[in-house]
Amino acid sequence: MFHLLEQDNPEPKGELEYVNPFTLLVAVVLSAQATDAGVNKATRALFKIADTPEKMVRLNEEGIREYIKTIGLYRTKARNVLELSRQLIANHGSEVPRAREALEALPGVGRKTANVVLNIAFGEPTMAVDTHVFRIANRTGLSSGRNPLEVEEDLLRVIPQRYALHAHHWLILLGRYVCKARKPECPRCVVREICLFEPKTM
Repeated sequence: MFHLLEQDNPEPKGELEYVNPFTLLVAVVLSAQATDAGVNKATRALFKIADTPEKMVRLNEEGIREYIKTIGLYRTKARNVLELSRQLIANHGSEVPRAREALEALPGVGRKTANVVLNIAFGEPTMAVDTHVFRIANRTGLSSGRNPLEVEEDLLRVIPQRYALHAHHWLILLGRYVCKARKPECPRCVVREICLFEPKTM
């Protein structure tokens, strides 16, 4: 399966815009229950003036809110971004930590966010399971997991090592643009011949 995805898109990229590991972390925190396009629209201006934890703290919670108010849950997210910036300064020398436990200890950062940051910023072969990855994994038979952690563990076990770095991007993009939840576009799917999804569209 993954050799077909690689042939179709050899260097898949995430769609969130960022300029360094800190802005990537902020963007991923903001992307919870929001679209990447909506986050990018808000953060282009934000990251021009606040691309470090120190600058974000100087902006303060109210200032952050002004930039991200078009994003869902923006009040809670502004609070989390401010507090995680403070913690990065106080506990990590203003650097984004490379350890999962340290990332997940930051406000607004769960396992999925930590996996995205570890993969994109640090080149770790992690598997961030969002709704798209969850759907693809179950439709294709890569996993029968009932929750994101089960799917993540299955995927890490079955995906060949040579594809591990890019795998979550391939699956997210496939789910976002082709294997959609309600109307999958099976005729243009590069893995349709080996997919186990029974109600394929013609």
